[in-house]
Amino acid sequence: MSPTTGAADRTAVITGAASERGIGRCLARRLAANGWNLGLIDLDREALQSAAEEASAAGVRVAAVACDITDADAIDRAAERFEHGLPPVSALANIAGIADPTPLLETSPQRWERVLRVNATGTFLVTQRFAIGMAQRGYGRIVSLSSTAAQSGGGTYSAGAYAASKAAIEGMTRGLALELAPKGVTVNAIAPAIVDTDIMGGRITAERAPAFLASLPVGRLGTTVEVAALIEFLFGSQAGYITGTTVNINGGARIG
Repeated sequence: MSPTTGAADRTAVITGAASERGIGRCLARRLAANGWNLGLIDLDREALQSAAEEASAAGVRVAAVACDITDADAIDRAAERFEHGLPPVSALANIAGIADPTPLLETSPQRWERVLRVNATGTFLVTQRFAIGMAQRGYGRIVSLSSTAAQSGGGTYSAGAYAASKAAIEGMTRGLALELAPKGVTVNAIAPAIVDTDIMGGRITAERAPAFLASLPVGRLGTTVEVAALIEFLFGSQAGYITGTTVNINGGARIG
């Protein structure tokens, strides 16, 4: 596969693709509008079907599989479906994850394990499964969702376990980037600050907004469109010299 191959001949896989107000759903809309075929993964079967129908309306090929990203066998079954029904997978967006505001000293081992398993292990399992094919074909783009919490230790709606899970994603990103760079595959993370999605504990209402806005020098929340646009750029052929990095998209919440 060549980096000049058209989007119509390629497939992007998106985890966490179903939430109506989520980054994954926004990315699916954007990529479908630009001719990408899509493999969509999410736990929410009903919302996932809606996302698939929406993307299909753009005239692209779409396959959607409801599964748990912490289940390696389920991920393998989803990958097999995509590989048999869609053009080769050349891009992966690891969006699925969970937030947790529990202070670290109040975090039970069970809660710690859940946050790390979904965010870090789930990202690892999905990435490993699809990266193998990309490396074999000599081209690929992998983008995983980190957070400014990985750099700051937490935030308005996240704490220690969440920060640790996102830091693990960034470390994995750098390690895999070194492995895959000679094979034509780039691996990057993006670290948003506060984006108005339901992972922040629900819609950010006027009453909740001041607490979130206090840490944002730009004075507003980020949007899913802005994050999706960054991912789409990193998926493109012109981003081939960017790998092993974390790209901050945070409204000035953390500079440097």
